[in-house]
Amino acid sequence: MGASKYTKGCTGWLIVAVVAVLVVAAVVLTIKQTHHRKALPVPGPPGAIDHKYASALAVALQFFQLQKSGKLVNNKFSWRGDSALDDGKEAGLDLSKGMYDSGDHMKFGFPMAYTATVLSWSILEYGDQMSAVKLLESALDALKWITDYFINAHPSDNVLYVQVGDPDIDHKCWERPETMIEKRPLTQVNKSIPGTDVAAETAAAMAAASLVFKTRNVTYSDLLLQHAEKLFTFADSYRGSYSVSFPQVQKYYNSTGYGDELLWAASWLYHATGDQTYLSYVTVQNGNAFADWGRPTWFSWDDKRAGTQVLLSRVNFFGSSQSSNAEMKGLRLYRKTAEAVMCGLLPDSPTATSSRTDGGLVWIDEWNALQHPVAASFLAVVYSDYMLTSRTPEIRCSGKSFTPTDLRNFATSQADYILGNNPMKLSYLVGYGSSYPQQVHHRGASIPANLDTGCKGFKWLTSIAPNPNVATGGLVGGPFKNDSFIDSRNNSMQTEPSTYNSAVLVGLLSGLVTTSSVATSFT
Repeated sequence: MGASKYTKGCTGWLIVAVVAVLVVAAVVLTIKQTHHRKALPVPGPPGAIDHKYASALAVALQFFQLQKSGKLVNNKFSWRGDSALDDGKEAGLDLSKGMYDSGDHMKFGFPMAYTATVLSWSILEYGDQMSAVKLLESALDALKWITDYFINAHPSDNVLYVQVGDPDIDHKCWERPETMIEKRPLTQVNKSIPGTDVAAETAAAMAAASLVFKTRNVTYSDLLLQHAEKLFTFADSYRGSYSVSFPQVQKYYNSTGYGDELLWAASWLYHATGDQTYLSYVTVQNGNAFADWGRPTWFSWDDKRAGTQVLLSRVNFFGSSQSSNAEMKGLRLYRKTAEAVMCGLLPDSPTATSSRTDGGLVWIDEWNALQHPVAASFLAVVYSDYMLTSRTPEIRCSGKSFTPTDLRNFATSQADYILGNNPMKLSYLVGYGSSYPQQVHHRGASIPANLDTGCKGFKWLTSIAPNPNVATGGLVGGPFKNDSFIDSRNNSMQTEPSTYNSAVLVGLLSGLVTTSSVATSFT
């Protein structure tokens, strides 16, 4: 009896000891995984192509061709033709190029410059992947069509033409761009009428584009960089918001501040020139005033803070040997804030945004709902690839760790939703898949080709028939919070496409086409 008791007791203690050892081992393993996660291998050159994203990218890039103003070259769309050939003539300038921002015929410089900056960034990070699927030339063509316009729109150091057309007049018309005859007045910013935000964003666009063309056309690249530096000096020297100077634009593209554009432009100029004074500008001189370190924001045509934080994280990831201690401190703060942005996106993060549809789409605004999730996903792919290339195994979100793969998976989920994996089973990229919006809010697409309606062709706006022309590549505004979508031409909130949405979508899809490392320097 006594021996039996002893045996049972010993067995019980043995079980307890084994369980304790297993618990300790599990804790140790968890700690090791949490604090000593191994970095993933650095990807090599572009590998296996994901044909879904390659096909979507090919469609998305076509929208830039549809939005071109001016005398078209190698036009592949029979329903598009030359338009706005006299833009700029009243000032002795050729402003016929550039792109219409969305479904209307305005040329707004502020969102157009953002489009060019993001398109440049996409090419700089993922040009090799675009090339792998034979789409790089299309992206370069779209970018140069815009930068050609900006060169002409900056005729002297302190003058920048920031708008062609009167938006109030333009929005009272429904017609094809090829047949419009309304007056198209010019709007400029200068020393007396400042527009720091739009001038700085244009400087960012030209600085970023100068890097794109540096190995392709050095003369053109140098010209872009000269314009960028002069525009930045102008923007910084004569401070004021363009939407204060021109209250009319507040109904269309209102700027909520210019500090973010100054940091964004200086960051691109640092990458383009290597001039340390630009790095000091964004870290030491103006970081405290404009960067909002520690507070995540949404990247958009109006707010460049999150984009700047990710772009400057590149410097922190890959080194800046000449930086001072103060500059390095600023770079660390930018990277820390970029990580906060990433933590807000990851659905399993303790700090994840709760603003999502039941279908999983990040949803911030009912008007043009897709702009924020697409832009955020582009930043997530870029940041993920910075981590992979620098052998950075994880980011920490309030005590929980996440890998580059987690960021890529988030971006993939948003891209897949856009391409049809959503409750509506609808592709929000026009021309991609078997089901996509048919009544896109786009004048040229809604009116039969070669028809001259005059300004009053509103029967084509109110028609319930599908558009006679497909606005191929347009990314429409997107769903409501409940994942629903009303395909109606009059529903511009949901059915209007825009070039700035297309720019971030091109960046996102280019990053997902295949996995590869990014260059540690743009130069």
